[in-house]
Amino acid sequence: MKLCRYGAPGAEKPGMIDADGAIRDLSGVLADLTADGLSPENLKKLADIDPSDLPRVEGEQRYGLPFTGTRQFIAIGLNYADHAAESNLPIPQEPVMFTKAVSCLAGPNDPVIIPRGSVKTDWEVELGVVIGSRASYVEEADALNHVAGYCVINDVSERDFQLSRGGTWDKGKGCATFGPVGPWLVTGDEVGDPQNLDMWLEVNGERMQTGNSRTMIFSVAKIVSYLSEFMVLEPGDIITTGTPPGVGMGQKPERYLKAGDTVRLGIEKLGEQGQEFVAWSR
Repeated sequence: MKLCRYGAPGAEKPGMIDADGAIRDLSGVLADLTADGLSPENLKKLADIDPSDLPRVEGEQRYGLPFTGTRQFIAIGLNYADHAAESNLPIPQEPVMFTKAVSCLAGPNDPVIIPRGSVKTDWEVELGVVIGSRASYVEEADALNHVAGYCVINDVSERDFQLSRGGTWDKGKGCATFGPVGPWLVTGDEVGDPQNLDMWLEVNGERMQTGNSRTMIFSVAKIVSYLSEFMVLEPGDIITTGTPPGVGMGQKPERYLKAGDTVRLGIEKLGEQGQEFVAWSR
């Protein structure tokens, strides 16, 4: 299944994408798509619905976050060897963990705000993993059973905040609108192997990133299992799993986003998203 939420900010309705790519209205079935509704039992009930039995939503629609109620937005850094190399950092021996503030979550095509004082706002196409059932000390072989589905994420980053302002990376990762997610949550049964998905990103129409999740250093199953050693993963938690090479920091000379720039990105089977970058204002 491809599940979504559509409509104006704060007034989104739940939807399901049919075989023709059209949105079907789920609001007659459930009030909203929430983190607590991502359990295997609840997803099975939705999977039993024939999309053609649902009202078709006409006209162009804004996509919101695919579901609400995320408690944790966890990120894995340097998870592609060639991206670690372009960042002049060693290949990690264990997953590099940091957090993105939940308040940075944004619709997939909503504008992204360049923060006040930013000089190095950067892009990162990433495979997002959404937890569907509570995970604590799960074995790698069982880890994907705790995954509800996958989504496209732009892990927008401010490199100066991240690397030059002291402390952890979190400072440059959680600014408002720095977490576009969607357009859909695609369930695991439709995605199949999460370690074989093509991914790409363009800035102002120019291809900057081309990669595939097969080159991840740590697999999705390894990441979920590893994180569950250090924290309890709850339904609706989002894990963004690292980016292939081609980010602005890795360009020669370095290249960063400015107001008016547009970014488009996508992952095989998971859809596409795009943002215009705008200047901060009070």
